[in-house]
Amino acid sequence: MAEVTLLVATSVAEEGLDIRQCNVVIRFDLAKTVLAYVQSRGRARKPGSDYILMVERENLAHETFLRNARNSEETLRKEAIERTDLSHLDGTLLNSIDTSPDSMYQVESTGAVVSLNSAVGLVHFYCSQLPSDRYSILRPEFIMQKHEKPGGSMEYSCKLQLPCNAPFEKLEGPICGSIRLAQQAVCLAACKKLHEMNAFTDMLLPDRGSGEGEKTEQNEGDPLPGTARHREFYPEGVAEILRGEWILCGRDGCQSTQFIKLYMYSVNCVDVGASKDPFLAQLSNFSIIFGSELDAEVLSTPMDLFVARTMITKASLVFRGPIEVTESQLVLLKSFHVRLMSIVLDVDVDPSTTPWDPAKAYLFVPVGTEKCTDALREIDWTLVNSIVNTDAWNNPLQKARPDVYLGTNERTLGGDKREYGFGKLRNGTAFGQKAHPTYGIRGAIADFDIVKASGLVPSRDRGYSSDYQNQGKLFMADSCWDAKDLSGMVVTAAHSGKRFYVDCICYNMNAENSFPRKEGYLGPLEYSSYADYYKQKYGVELVYKKQPLIRARGVSYCKNLLSPRFEHSEAREGDFSENVDKTYYVYLPPELCLVHPLPGSLIRGAQRLPSIMRRVESMLLAVQLKETIDYPVPAVKILEALTAASCQETFCYERAELLGDAYLKWVVSRFLFLKYPQKHEGQLTRMRQQMVSNMVLYQFALNKTLQSYIQADRFAPSRWAAPGVLPVFDEETRESEPSIFGEGSIPGNEVQKDYDDDYTDSIQEEGEIDGDSSCYRVLSSKTLADVVEALIGVYYVAGGKIAANHLMKWIGIHAELDPQEIPPPKPYNIPESILKGIDFETLEGILGMKFQNKGFIIEAITHASRPSSGVSCYQRLEFVGDAVLDHLITKHLFFTYTDLPPGRLTDLRAAAVNNENFARVAVRRKLHGHLRHGSSALEKQIREFVKDVREEISKSGFNSFGLGDCKAPKVLGDIIESIAGAVFLDSGYDTSAVWKVFQPLLEPLVTPETLPMHPIRELQERCQQQAEGLEYKASRAGNVATVEVFVDGVQIGVAQNPQKKMAQKLAARNALVVLKEKETAAKKETEKDGDKNNAGFTRQTLNDTCLRRQWPMPQYRCINEGGPAHAKRFVYAVRVNTSDRGWTDECVGEPMPSVKKAKDSAAMLLLELLNRSFPEKPDGKK
Repeated sequence: MAEVTLLVATSVAEEGLDIRQCNVVIRFDLAKTVLAYVQSRGRARKPGSDYILMVERENLAHETFLRNARNSEETLRKEAIERTDLSHLDGTLLNSIDTSPDSMYQVESTGAVVSLNSAVGLVHFYCSQLPSDRYSILRPEFIMQKHEKPGGSMEYSCKLQLPCNAPFEKLEGPICGSIRLAQQAVCLAACKKLHEMNAFTDMLLPDRGSGEGEKTEQNEGDPLPGTARHREFYPEGVAEILRGEWILCGRDGCQSTQFIKLYMYSVNCVDVGASKDPFLAQLSNFSIIFGSELDAEVLSTPMDLFVARTMITKASLVFRGPIEVTESQLVLLKSFHVRLMSIVLDVDVDPSTTPWDPAKAYLFVPVGTEKCTDALREIDWTLVNSIVNTDAWNNPLQKARPDVYLGTNERTLGGDKREYGFGKLRNGTAFGQKAHPTYGIRGAIADFDIVKASGLVPSRDRGYSSDYQNQGKLFMADSCWDAKDLSGMVVTAAHSGKRFYVDCICYNMNAENSFPRKEGYLGPLEYSSYADYYKQKYGVELVYKKQPLIRARGVSYCKNLLSPRFEHSEAREGDFSENVDKTYYVYLPPELCLVHPLPGSLIRGAQRLPSIMRRVESMLLAVQLKETIDYPVPAVKILEALTAASCQETFCYERAELLGDAYLKWVVSRFLFLKYPQKHEGQLTRMRQQMVSNMVLYQFALNKTLQSYIQADRFAPSRWAAPGVLPVFDEETRESEPSIFGEGSIPGNEVQKDYDDDYTDSIQEEGEIDGDSSCYRVLSSKTLADVVEALIGVYYVAGGKIAANHLMKWIGIHAELDPQEIPPPKPYNIPESILKGIDFETLEGILGMKFQNKGFIIEAITHASRPSSGVSCYQRLEFVGDAVLDHLITKHLFFTYTDLPPGRLTDLRAAAVNNENFARVAVRRKLHGHLRHGSSALEKQIREFVKDVREEISKSGFNSFGLGDCKAPKVLGDIIESIAGAVFLDSGYDTSAVWKVFQPLLEPLVTPETLPMHPIRELQERCQQQAEGLEYKASRAGNVATVEVFVDGVQIGVAQNPQKKMAQKLAARNALVVLKEKETAAKKETEKDGDKNNAGFTRQTLNDTCLRRQWPMPQYRCINEGGPAHAKRFVYAVRVNTSDRGWTDECVGEPMPSVKKAKDSAAMLLLELLNRSFPEKPDGKK
């Protein structure tokens, strides 16, 4: 059932209430006036909304009012529409309107007209729309001149002076008979000139920049294209080189001897590091067969596979040569490929019926260790034939998804929660047997007799002879096997459907051995022996109890080996490091095991193939895109630009995107600045936004089909489609909880838990979709825009601005000017009085350069509040200077800190390129004294800021990089950027000259060691790490804003400032000081008392105490869970069962924001209780 938001209001809401999403208004009481009727109707703001009036039945007064209100509304609408129609006016009035060409200006294309009467107002309106700040009030100035005519009569002319950031400053009007007419005439001439200079649109309105009014229709509330919330489905791209019709050969069982030419590449793996796990070295070798030769860049790109905590495998493809196979051989290889990948990917498909898609054609084949001149002879045809032709596949238990329901949450990987189970026995009555509950494979409860009745397991002969054991043979579930031949094989447990690698045969153990306890369990024995366990747990009566047990370890699911899965799972100090790489074994009776047709080494080797092919397919797409762009850039760098951080691999596009973003902004800013010398800073900014916004870049990416090349999802083999083996998704189990090993699994030794390799994540992220995502995935439009910027960054790194401009031109961004299109610098006619008032020697000494054109530096230090004297203000120079500084500083940081993660690089850029930091640079270099302005308020604020900065500088080693306690006037940061623009122009558009001037000027530049963290962010991250609730409460009294900081509901910081943002920053800083003082005090108290029961070790200490005293593990119980989602609180209680005095009292902890903290709180109280009531003796005894 859908939810709606309902707002109940009185008649006061008729006006002043603006809810744009309101789509239904229901009025219960009829309005008393027509005005109230119209106003209440206006509350339904959303297009297509409904306005409903509740009218009393048979109430004539209500009906009359409603009819009159509707008629009045219609009359008003017609009047508004017809108001501009002059046809009803008297002809004499029309004749009085002056329509001569000299008294009006009309745009032919639109019919827009400005007359003498409207020209003055239009000029005032234009000036008000020019870029300005609170220190400058922009308005036109009129200078009147008298002209005496013969005879003594007076005439007048008017000189118009516009603000300094207008396209022109002065205009002299014609001589007119009156002052008013002279003013109107010069304004009309100004309007005409402004339109000719494109400062006015064809509608005779101020031009705000390109694209004004061209807004795409978008429902309110829907995410806009170019944002992270705007997400769409896109088909996953497959490289054209993988297409091959040859994969369809032999579909009809053809035994043709016709040869098919293919290309074979061996998978070369080199281990770096070492692992104690011998299975990691016992792998079969594979080759991959393609229909075409692969690009050399694909072969030269090594792939790091994170196979173990202490070992990385570097994989690569090596070309073995062309091969020619017959159709019959191809059918055999295809069957082997399907059998192998169906087990590796856990998809039940049959080689005879599986579909083949020519868009993705390649095969995995086993090869021997010896290299041959003929690559075809390297294929292990003996193994291929034995696996394809074995009768073992007739047993459903040996297939990927056994056709007997035992229901399990076998694995979870990358959001794919899959239950695969046994269908025929789902109700337990498929073969006329009594219904029996069946649960998960991991800890299943299944009636063995039902499994036997299904025909999956043959009847066991109780006439077993001990002679077989003397001959070294074991009775398995399906046949007899030599014990020595089982080592390294894979067995399927008939009672559970799980598969295991055989480690060895334990001749010193049999089913009559005592069943092991659970670790830490001190209660009575639940099962007397292995035979007793299987009888009670599964209802299986073992026949051959004297047979030795098989020691085995579980076959893990196929994992994503491209992500560094172990970097955050290292053993912490104080943990049991010897358990980090511990291997867990199970002990199985041979009579419950079926030998699987695939050897263990083959499965383990094949589990690496999906990760390898994921990288190969990605590289092939990068090579294909490189050929499309047609510029020599390493394909591995293009792959980096196409890989999102959500892939969780060792590289992503974020660093390149940062560089590309700055370069794109710079190139477009330079292009607009030079192409439109008459446009002011506001227009240029809006035009740049129209060229480089995420929405525009997103459209460029779609036009070039970049969505097919992007790698945005974390690789999950369970969703990967191998040729002939498509992934399967179970709808009914998608909401089930992820579980690697069920709660009912065999305790102790039967369950293999590989903590190193378990990797679960059920959160849907970008690139992940519910359902079959092998063909489609979800991408946000911001990702597509980011990839465009990343490609620009990659091409800039590889080939400089020539390569980057080539990429931009290919993508559709045309921002290059021919040399002949670049206009010459505008001439400056600077009065001598201004030149004498500027200390050029000192100013140029600070910058370390001599200006060839003094007009550039004068314009760079002139604020809009300065009365115009033939010198423009710095706004245009600020526009281009901001872009060039952003580009140069980002470039410097990118190439200086090559190993810095993208997040830290972004922080460095933000600290170095911000107005607050630039303002402090202006004060440190004493550039503020050269600013030309005409505002007393600005002068006062600058003096106060200079005083605060000098106090900051006096602190030893302090550099806030813009995070100080005082807010800088934006003007001071602007002049740094405008001076950069002036240097750029004076040097002949040379960016290296700008960096030569500004690198020493900006010193000291921020480094990773000196990077300050914003207090608000630091507090947020600290509270997130500690699972503490953070809340800000702001209030204002007069001109002072007060911000309070609450952590877990307790006020720990407060600050006041006229600016709310500054007050919040100061309050966060105060809160951090308080929290750090508390942490220091708690640490000293802990060290003084020698108490290790801190928040990190409380529960572990309690567990250690119970183990030391041979007590069962403590029992925790949730007492309460409540509160809103953003401030949820948990209360837990804990108790422990002592051996001699029974249960302790239940200790209830404090309300905490997380379950872990709540348990820690309760455990702390229980530890105090145990220390008081159950003291330990010095020897450790009770």
